[in-house]
Amino acid sequence: MRWDRFFEDLEDQLAAEWEAERAALDSEAERLRVSRLHLRTRMVGFAQAAEATLAIDLVDGSLLEAAVTSVGADWIAARPARAPSALAEPSIVLVPLTAIRAVGAPHGELLRSAREPTSESRLAERVTFGFALRDLARRRAGVTLGAAAGRALTGTIDRVGADHLDLALHDTDSPRRSAAVSGFRILPFSAVAWVRVSATTGVVTP
Repeated sequence: MRWDRFFEDLEDQLAAEWEAERAALDSEAERLRVSRLHLRTRMVGFAQAAEATLAIDLVDGSLLEAAVTSVGADWIAARPARAPSALAEPSIVLVPLTAIRAVGAPHGELLRSAREPTSESRLAERVTFGFALRDLARRRAGVTLGAAAGRALTGTIDRVGADHLDLALHDTDSPRRSAAVSGFRILPFSAVAWVRVSATTGVVTP
C-alpha cells in the first residue's frame, strides 16, 4: 500500500508540474501574441463589440466620448455619445489613429479588444484617411475640423493631396459659395485631430 501511495504521489507531482509548465507556455504565448497587437487591431475589436462608449483623448486636448463604428487603414469612425448641442443633428467623427493619445474603456471591453478580432473586410485595411477625406470633398460636405493646434475650423474640403487638404472656411450652416468663404487653409494630415460631419452625409465607411 505504501508503494501504491508512493506512485500516486509521483503521478500527482508530475501532473502538477505538467500543468504548471503548460500554464507557463500558455502565458508566454499570450504575452507574445499581445506584443504583436497594433492599436488599429484594438480599435477593430471595439468596433466589433457591443458599441461601448469610449473616452478617447485626442492630440488637440479634446475628449471624444463615442462608440467606434468602423475602422479604416489608419483612422476610425466614431458616433459621439452626445451631440455638441441639444439642437445639433447626429454626427460622425473621423479620427486618424495618429491623433489618439489615450483610450478609456470598461475593463471587459478592454480585454475583449485584445482578443483576435473576427474576420473583417480586406477593403477596410485599404481605405486610408486620405481616401475618406476625398469622399467628403467629392460630396461637398460641410465639416468641422479639429486642428492639432487646439482650435476648430468649419467649412468645406475643396481638394485632398497625398498628405494634406485644402479647406475653404465658412459657416457650416451655409453652403460653400464664394460670398460665404472667409478664407482658405492648407492643413497637413498630421495637423488634423478629428473631422466631424453630419451622419446624414453618407461618408464612406470601410
